[in-house]
Amino acid sequence: MLFKDIRDYQILFLFLFLVLGIGTRDWTLRPEWIAVIIASCLSTQWLFVSGWSLIETNNNQQIINIRSPLITALGLCLLLRADRWTTIAFAAVVAIASKFVFKVGDKHFFNPANFGIISALALTPDAWVSPGQWGEDWWYGLLFAGTGGLILKRVGRWDTTAAFLGAYATLEAIRNLWLGWTWDVYWHRLTSGSLLLFALFMVTDPRSIPNASIGRVVWAVCIAILTFILRNYFYVPTAVFWALFALAPLTVLFDTFCPAPRFAWGSGRVEE
Repeated sequence: MLFKDIRDYQILFLFLFLVLGIGTRDWTLRPEWIAVIIASCLSTQWLFVSGWSLIETNNNQQIINIRSPLITALGLCLLLRADRWTTIAFAAVVAIASKFVFKVGDKHFFNPANFGIISALALTPDAWVSPGQWGEDWWYGLLFAGTGGLILKRVGRWDTTAAFLGAYATLEAIRNLWLGWTWDVYWHRLTSGSLLLFALFMVTDPRSIPNASIGRVVWAVCIAILTFILRNYFYVPTAVFWALFALAPLTVLFDTFCPAPRFAWGSGRVEE
């Protein structure tokens, strides 16, 4: 039933963000390309789950769940842009496939949308991400914080967002003081809709981040440090996505040395 699962709220919020972005920010995102992304994610999920079920016993078959691939699809719609539909279809397919290929035990360690974005940026000539696509209007940040806060309250991953934003904001403040810049420059670098979306909806994915709270905090701080270095010393505009991609495998180490119960959606069986 709708809204029995917290992911239903996440799907609703991401869809509203997409409508808001297209309606107020004049995004050049074709409606048919949104359909391509969603169809590619859902069909890839179906193919992998159906294939897995063929080689499993009847008592251990997975149930195909459209929530996870739909969240990934909406994330790609919000963040990834390309000149050709084949590029976004490729990103959608590899995003979902990464959950089944890059896993230890029954847990994947790459965020699917992040994996699809980085794969498209690295392996295709026409993909890009526009970190400034939301502008700097304060009400976007308020909207993202409010809706993201509702999700994080339910899944209990506020520590990850707080650690990432706290560490990154501190590093930027130190740099701002060192260079003698005014504080409007500092706020300009922090008031990014894409940064908030990343901190609230991507780096907090409870199915791919470390299970233990201490592991999540240290991991998020490491991502913030790498983001700061890539953005300020290598001038990478998509630094947050590259930092998450590079440090995602550390989840395996944190789960090994800081064991804790794995997050599961609801009370049913663990899903992919």
